[in-house]
Amino acid sequence: MVQELKKQIRTVCSELFNSNVEVELSRPEEKFGDFSSNVALKLSKELSKSPVEIARQITLELKKNEQIAEVSVAGPGFINITLKDSVLFTSIKNAHKPAKSLSGKKVVTEYSDPNPFKVLHAGHLYTSVVGDAISNLFEAAGAQVHRVNYGGDVGLHVAKSLWTVIKELDGEKPDELDKINEDKRADWLGECYTKGNKAYEESEQAKSEIAELNKRIYEVATKKDEDSPLGNIYWTTRAWSYDYFDKFYARVSIKFEKYYPESTVAELGQAKVKENTPKIYSESDGAVVYEGEKDGLHTRVFITKEGLPTYEAKEVGLILQKEKDYAFDRSIVITANEISQYMQVVLASIKKFAPELASKTTHLTHGMVKLPGAQKMSSRQGNIIKAVDILDLAENSSKEVNPAVTPEIVLAAVKYSFLKSGLGSDVIFDAKQSASLEGNSGPYLQYAYVRAKSILDKVQSPEPRAQSLDLEPKERSLARKISMYPEVLTLALEELSPHHICTYLYELSQTFNRFYETNRVIDDPRADLRLQLVRSYADVLSSGLRLLGIVIPEKM
Repeated sequence: MVQELKKQIRTVCSELFNSNVEVELSRPEEKFGDFSSNVALKLSKELSKSPVEIARQITLELKKNEQIAEVSVAGPGFINITLKDSVLFTSIKNAHKPAKSLSGKKVVTEYSDPNPFKVLHAGHLYTSVVGDAISNLFEAAGAQVHRVNYGGDVGLHVAKSLWTVIKELDGEKPDELDKINEDKRADWLGECYTKGNKAYEESEQAKSEIAELNKRIYEVATKKDEDSPLGNIYWTTRAWSYDYFDKFYARVSIKFEKYYPESTVAELGQAKVKENTPKIYSESDGAVVYEGEKDGLHTRVFITKEGLPTYEAKEVGLILQKEKDYAFDRSIVITANEISQYMQVVLASIKKFAPELASKTTHLTHGMVKLPGAQKMSSRQGNIIKAVDILDLAENSSKEVNPAVTPEIVLAAVKYSFLKSGLGSDVIFDAKQSASLEGNSGPYLQYAYVRAKSILDKVQSPEPRAQSLDLEPKERSLARKISMYPEVLTLALEELSPHHICTYLYELSQTFNRFYETNRVIDDPRADLRLQLVRSYADVLSSGLRLLGIVIPEKM
């Protein structure tokens, strides 16, 4: 309906004023109508005429549209449009079915990005949830989506962890790894990293040993050396990390098509940087850097003095590899805010030798996940909020509300709590609030759907004939809110912001509550019509929750 109205207004403006002005429609307060347009104000500048007079001329033409019940001029020249009840009611039947605007497009979404040899923290859970929802949005729009993951299986953090592992094993003795309890392996590796980092910062000897070990690990990883003692330790413990990741992703119902370890793209990135030195990159004190100041950024090292690729060079390799693997039309990368500046430098450098590739890549960032009153956390200090801590807190709070809570309800509490905030700012995870059945929460919306479904399960109703409709005020309010869903999906996709869906679904459920409080559905003369309203409401709720990655339980 939105596109139809825009098209008609453009046609009217073309016929009346010979103008191809861009037409925008907004949703005003309900008392002012279903849609509002400021097109007359835009045209007034172009035509040097009164916007009110222009609006009146447009209004006279729009009144000829049989789908419009009322059109009026308001304020300085806004055009308010109210649809006929029958048109509004007809529009909600398929409101839950997203338009396939991206059919045939290939999109790669990269998110979560945990590093082996460390534990998953709350930020990994957050970006996993957000990335999954954004991927769902692209899929709903018809795109072919490839969900990928990326992590640092080489680099200084690995050397810090394995330096401690070797100390704990009393040397490079891979057989001693069998003594580590299987259930404790991921946490043990995380503790080794924390100890190694502390030693690196406090001891020059340890720092030197870790730096040397880092070179050896890079050779082991890139040359696939599994036979040497160090190679055996490296590949065994790396596998522990990946097993741990797989179990966690299964628990939160998030899947990836492919995992890119840094070691698999490091050489590609390093080669591309060398190929473009000194044309794009430059040498500096034995290292290879990109001088970002010419782009309003800052200089970053891509290859160290020791000849090892940095995170930046590996990112170059990753982007090139993803393009080779998927020939994507768009690539979305989601990371923490702290990565923002160095990714800007990476993309600025890529733009010099592959401008189209850089333009197809969008980098989104998010803030930290915090608990109420919590201080800043750091994996280097070992005081992080683990991803499992968030799930456990949500489960405990959910059990206080309902002792028979299911995993689907716990995940709804966590996912919705993360997604209802706009991407970019820090997120305060309040476990009790997330589990509430009375506020703006995932379990509340699950319950809202289950209640609507229980109404529908009681009867089987034919659909009313739309052309004979006259909607009562609360019926019309609900139909109007349901009709907005396609616009919300368009906005969420354009801005890559799932929080728009969260806000809408909660407002929709509140609108339904106001309707249901005063309107009997079953055994009422208007039962057929109202059951169709309930059905469309439930369809939209279900669609929106699925896009957020939230599964609806059979009962609550």
